[in-house]
Amino acid sequence: MQSESCVTGAASDPEPFTTERRRRSMSERDGEQEEEMRVNPQRAQQLIENLGSVTQKIQAANASGKKVRLVAVSKLKPAVDILALHQSPTSHLHFGENYAQELTEKASLLPRTIRWHFIGALQTNKCKPLAEQVPNLWCVSSVDSVKKANALDKGRAALVEAQKKTADGQVGETERLRVQVQVNTSGEAEKSGVEPTETLALCKHIRDECPHLQLSGLMTIGAIARSQATTAETENEDFIALRETRDKVATELEISKEELELSMGMSSDYEGAIRQGSDEVRVGTTIFGERPAKKDARVKGDVEEEKS
Repeated sequence: MQSESCVTGAASDPEPFTTERRRRSMSERDGEQEEEMRVNPQRAQQLIENLGSVTQKIQAANASGKKVRLVAVSKLKPAVDILALHQSPTSHLHFGENYAQELTEKASLLPRTIRWHFIGALQTNKCKPLAEQVPNLWCVSSVDSVKKANALDKGRAALVEAQKKTADGQVGETERLRVQVQVNTSGEAEKSGVEPTETLALCKHIRDECPHLQLSGLMTIGAIARSQATTAETENEDFIALRETRDKVATELEISKEELELSMGMSSDYEGAIRQGSDEVRVGTTIFGERPAKKDARVKGDVEEEKS
């Protein structure tokens, strides 16, 4: 389904999160969960086609041929939808959630081979539990304060301490938690994120004071009006701003620009974002369809419907 030459997100993606020993010990639990969540074949086929369509558009927009990570944003969608794309034939790995409680619950239901991305506004008091309770939390994309960075660092440190030894007495592996600094490139008051001029200070703090975190890049959610106005011949000002901010931060940190990923682009503008250098796009409704109201969302979905 996916060409690994330019789109990442499938199971052949490098850097596996767990050791083979941990995978084997988890296989029985994951198998039981998959049995409990029966994937509706018609729904699965539609999701597979949607994912394939997005993948093809990513490839078409990606003139450079570099790898672009596709995070399938599954917020307010049932866990069985995620399972449908994580299992064969697509074997998609990267899924994004906006609510800490929803991510934690889905992670407890689904295989630990999934790489979870938290992409929503995160309250400081939710940071430590999230980093501590979800071993396969792969990245938090919305870090915008020293307090949140510190809380995530403490949470991952607690997880490392708890997993120093696995059930068979062997030392386990836990990676540093990847984080992206969210930058408010549009200057909108209702948007989360640090100002571009404040980005360097937060990046330095994460690098120097948070040993259990890995600074992986910068993220932005651009203004809707700018996304709608962008064409194949024009550039989005928010994406320009994030790219310029990344370049300045990389220079000050004395690292290559490639060491700081750009996470920019969603369902409405991911093709333009890729043309402007995005390393990661976050696509939800184009893959999963329109979301229900939060009060109507069901993590497990309609069990009877899924069994039919």
